[in-house]
Amino acid sequence: MSEKKYNVAVAGATGNVGTQMITCLEERNFPVKSIKFLASKRSVGRKLSFKGDSFPVEELTKESFQDIDIALFSAGGGTSEKFAPFAAKAGCIVIDNSSAWRMDPEVPLVVPEANPHAVAGYKNKGIIANPNCSTIQMIVALNPIYRKWGIKRIVVSTYQAVSGSGKKAIDELFDQTRAKINSLECESKVYPHPIAFNCLPHIDVFLENGYTKEEMKMVNETRKILEDDNIAITATTVRVPVFISHSESINVETGESVLADEVKSLLEKAPGVKLVDDPEKNLYPLAIDAAGQDLTLVGRIRQDESIQNAINMWVVADNIRKGAATNAVQIAEILIKEYL
Repeated sequence: MSEKKYNVAVAGATGNVGTQMITCLEERNFPVKSIKFLASKRSVGRKLSFKGDSFPVEELTKESFQDIDIALFSAGGGTSEKFAPFAAKAGCIVIDNSSAWRMDPEVPLVVPEANPHAVAGYKNKGIIANPNCSTIQMIVALNPIYRKWGIKRIVVSTYQAVSGSGKKAIDELFDQTRAKINSLECESKVYPHPIAFNCLPHIDVFLENGYTKEEMKMVNETRKILEDDNIAITATTVRVPVFISHSESINVETGESVLADEVKSLLEKAPGVKLVDDPEKNLYPLAIDAAGQDLTLVGRIRQDESIQNAINMWVVADNIRKGAATNAVQIAEILIKEYL
């Protein structure tokens, strides 16, 4: 990594992903010269720590990015649309975790294990997009397969943790669980139905085609990252009563004949992947095991006996870390190593 140090800002610093970004910068020893924590006006005055020092939270404004080299954004799509261009105009490179810029043809959409070369496109607008959390872990697992055998079709069903909806959703699951156990009425504010002891096949808004926005994100983002619009993809995304880590059931039809054991051998050596696949010992990826780590856990790899050239697998990752904060910091690491 470069010996040079950089002035870094974190926008949305007080949110779930923002605080994890700060932790990841610290854990990965990112070469920070100075750090600035930005959030909405209501968070001004709070203090956050970084490497043993305390820093006040400042209000995010158009003038926040003077002399900042890299800004990690996790403040929502509307905020990113408004402020990222001002940051870029000030000479700051934005790595944005929202959906605001992902499908902009001039903005690279990057999963470091799959398309690190795309980071070079930051020069277009001064912005790099972090993919959707559920897309990231799927790409980490499928990219090696795509590169070796090609992929014709992906069928994915997700089981997504409430932390993907923010702290209020975490609190809602906790409060509803306690209420249900004590036979009390439970209130639903974040979701249209109770999430405790329930599964909601509804993430983000419904679109005219009957899919949700979350489902179409997975379709469109996967094609963009793999640079292949010919892959057929269909997704069903479900919110489940789990606090951290998204799980995914993936069926992938390959372009060439492939055996499950070959996939296991390939993924065992793949970057960012941890193979957890020994059903005889009840070993397979679990949400509670993925929480707190940056690897994508892959297991239950088996032949699809209903169709030729297809494999089933179960993929789990921490949606706040690899699905958001860690992926953003990894992008920043590529940026300073290769381009700055």
